[in-house]
Amino acid sequence: MLELNGASALVTGGASGLGEATVRALAEAGSKVVIMDLGHQKEKADAILAEIGGGAFVECDVTNTDQVIASIDAAKEMGPLRAVINSAGIGWATRTIGRDGTYESAHDLEIFRKVVEINLIGTFNVCRLAATAMSQNEPDEDGARGAIVNTASVAALEGQIGQVAYTAAKAGIAGMALTMARDLGSVGIRALAIAPSLFATGLTKGIPEEFA
Repeated sequence: MLELNGASALVTGGASGLGEATVRALAEAGSKVVIMDLGHQKEKADAILAEIGGGAFVECDVTNTDQVIASIDAAKEMGPLRAVINSAGIGWATRTIGRDGTYESAHDLEIFRKVVEINLIGTFNVCRLAATAMSQNEPDEDGARGAIVNTASVAALEGQIGQVAYTAAKAGIAGMALTMARDLGSVGIRALAIAPSLFATGLTKGIPEEFA
């Protein structure tokens, strides 16, 4: 079992929802946690860190390589980076075509691109950089250097109406899980994806009833 006590951990989207719950669980296990989130979440993140007795907040857009590296460096200052949980993400409820049959009412391509950029490419960006840092850790007696948990969704398998962009991104996360596990297993880094169903978070509060 990977020893988290005295190690550091990264949680993207750690100031709310699943990310916040994960931050608290990691702190209970003895990890020093870096909350990676957007700037407007700093007050919430600071309150969480005060409650759990330490850690750090780093303003981070997961698609920004320099900000991700800064987050990793902050974690390494507190202990060896052994856990990464990717829970940052956005959603957008839009059908593939509009009601009036015009090209203009079709799903906005930039919105689709943004959802994939943040949810899928952002997740991979954190993985590739954090795993590089983890690979430099001293392995434990079982040869383990760290673990990465990515958040896919039940939508990857059973997407609902209006979730086409979100579903595509989450299916990508699910799809890369096994390959990433094989890539990283040889250096003692576990990688996996979870697929939660719908629960109350800041993201789901904004879903219109017709898409829920």
